Amino acid sequence: MLAIFIIGTWRHRLKGLADFHLAGKNQGTIALTGTFCATIMGASTTIGMAGLGYSRGLPGSWWLLSGTIGMLLLSVLLAEKIRATGCSTLPQLVGSFWGERARAAASILIAISWIGVIAVQIIASGNILLAVFGGDISHYMVACTMVFVLYTAYGGKVSVIRTDMFQILIIIFGMIALFWQALKAAGPLPLIQLSFPTSAEMNCWEVISMILVVGSAYLIGPDMYSHIFSSRSSKGAKASAFISAVLLIPLAFLITSLGIFSRYLYPTITPEQAIPSLMAGLLSPAIVGLVAAALLAAFMSSADTCLMTATSILTFDIYGEVYRRVRSNADPNAIQDHMMKVSRIAVVAIGASALILAVSNPDIIKTLLIAYTVFTSGLLMPVLAGFYKDRLGLTCNGALSAIAGGGFIAIILGQSYPLLGMTASAVILFAASWLERWLARRQIKRIC
Repeated sequence: MLAIFIIGTWRHRLKGLADFHLAGKNQGTIALTGTFCATIMGASTTIGMAGLGYSRGLPGSWWLLSGTIGMLLLSVLLAEKIRATGCSTLPQLVGSFWGERARAAASILIAISWIGVIAVQIIASGNILLAVFGGDISHYMVACTMVFVLYTAYGGKVSVIRTDMFQILIIIFGMIALFWQALKAAGPLPLIQLSFPTSAEMNCWEVISMILVVGSAYLIGPDMYSHIFSSRSSKGAKASAFISAVLLIPLAFLITSLGIFSRYLYPTITPEQAIPSLMAGLLSPAIVGLVAAALLAAFMSSADTCLMTATSILTFDIYGEVYRRVRSNADPNAIQDHMMKVSRIAVVAIGASALILAVSNPDIIKTLLIAYTVFTSGLLMPVLAGFYKDRLGLTCNGALSAIAGGGFIAIILGQSYPLLGMTASAVILFAASWLERWLARRQIKRIC
């Protein structure tokens, strides 16, 4: 944690808001690939996915595989278009399609959802430190939150990318070390006996549901888009997303296998204790330290990107729009200085909110699924359809209704019916647009 803090704050001076929020929009393919992978390798794809492997077998790997499908589609279909827009945040992109009201609705929906995503990383960090040291988990949550909040508030997106490059290497080495020890202890038999792509514990419908919900969260994820907006070029953004997806496929099976080994060796534990149990039971103190560092790196690298994403949205898309209208005649330099202060305050406020949520609801996969379901239900269809709105005959009011309706339905019924909000959003988008066009034609006929 100390090393990450030093790397994130060492010898860096911000040149302005573009540096703080988008690393100057000048990041190359290697840096973007590293930060893509580090962002994705968070609590859900380590502790959570190993827990899925423990409870559902090898099909638990569909959690990360769903993400790689979303990333591949993002690379092939959208990355170059997104970078070419010149936008800075996902809500700004939504606003360019559907207007300011849709931008505001998207901002609120993402900000609420992403606080839950950050909270998941804090929960997982506390669990790992608790497994290593014992004691009070809330103290560990506070300590981890302070580290990534402080270096993010100091250096913004530049600090996030710099630390991610270091963290992804630790993650890979740590997971391989734990897999090797687990394989030696359990042998290959637990893996050979399992089925894929489905199992008795995870049927075809559950796999499809996971692909749609989790894959969509990567396809239109504001954290993914923030990396694309930081790219030096459209082609670099496309290449980085594609390479990241390919690199993560073997890690999906490796980490799921850890849960399978843990079930074979420790059949009485809870699923989310799969990795901590392997660490405590199989590793020497030195290797425990390496794996614990790898997991903390995974959690903090996801947390800082999500924190930076939520901060940019809160600063530019919610507060910034109001401030610019009120202070329309203010000096541009004074506005930039003020917005920089607001950005740092937002980092601290969002981090504190996520910490409070983490302490009150310490369930990793459940919390993340709720956040993803609400987010994708409201925004998947409006974002994808925005690139083709004229061809499809869609309207701004239709998109606004889809964002609000899909998000609301997901909040109310998303836990029981994860695809209902997404389906409702699509129906509302097309139905409301058609109704608006029909009423407009009818009005024209009356005038004539």
